[in-house]
Amino acid sequence: MTSDTPHPTAEHDDVLSVARLQSPTEERNPRTTDLDVVPTGELVRLVLDEDARVADVVRAETDRVTRLVELAVAAIRSGGRVHYAGAGTSGRLGVLDAVELAPTYGVGPEWFEAHLAGGLDAMTVSVEGAEDDPSGGRRDLDAVTGHDLVVGLAASGRTPYVGGALDLARERGARTALVSANPAAPLAEGVDVAILLDTGPEAVTGSTRMKAATAQKIVLNTFSTATMVRLGKTYSNLMVDVRATNAKLRARLVRLLSQATGLEPEVCAPVLTEAGGQVQVALVMLLADVDAAAARTALDGGDGGVRGALARLGDPEPGPAR
Repeated sequence: MTSDTPHPTAEHDDVLSVARLQSPTEERNPRTTDLDVVPTGELVRLVLDEDARVADVVRAETDRVTRLVELAVAAIRSGGRVHYAGAGTSGRLGVLDAVELAPTYGVGPEWFEAHLAGGLDAMTVSVEGAEDDPSGGRRDLDAVTGHDLVVGLAASGRTPYVGGALDLARERGARTALVSANPAAPLAEGVDVAILLDTGPEAVTGSTRMKAATAQKIVLNTFSTATMVRLGKTYSNLMVDVRATNAKLRARLVRLLSQATGLEPEVCAPVLTEAGGQVQVALVMLLADVDAAAARTALDGGDGGVRGALARLGDPEPGPAR
């Protein structure tokens, strides 16, 4: 080292340390080395061929996704919540999954809450350094309790923000999980469920918004959907906790009731009105032939959603939807 050579700094050492780490998403993909010179049609085919590999990778994690659903259902039934914690693309996918549960299943942050490094501004603008701050993860998840489930989202499997969130969760006695595209993810150590998606090298080296993100999105879709189904937010394969906020949605809900009961829309529409626009209440009224008060009492009587309410009314297997 000459006198003109800068002395290494702690940040410099950290950069070199990360650069030496191995992760499949950071490796070069031998199938796409000519990506920038092939015709456009071939370029598109190469990218799509890589994406086509994702479904089998996720399917291999079926048992672990199942375990994660079981933990989420147990957490929510005990009065806890599911927390997503992530940065960059991974964190944005967590926000997207959580916020879409409200219009689909009538569920908000009382059940699912997403935490994104850098805050919600980071959904559209990169917040420099936020993902490298473990104290940010601890601070954002300060409300976590021992009844909760904290799911870390990190394609690399080593994001410090996520590590801080998981550390705090364990200290509070919460259950923990990690969804990563790195089979050797350092953050997997110590979590209750590690879903490690071996998506391999990206079509564009290191661009984890591609296959890694697609795999994470499939996992989150499956996880939150299965959790909602287990918590009674569907009847058969129909959404029954949607709120009618406009005429278009009201028409959709009337059609849903018709599909579930086999009754004409003209019969279902006034019952939905009697139910105050609440699909579950209307559905129990129609299937069990009870009034709104009896339907609400049955629905409030325990777990199981519509089917549980119908069983409490002595009609466990009603309607064509079965």
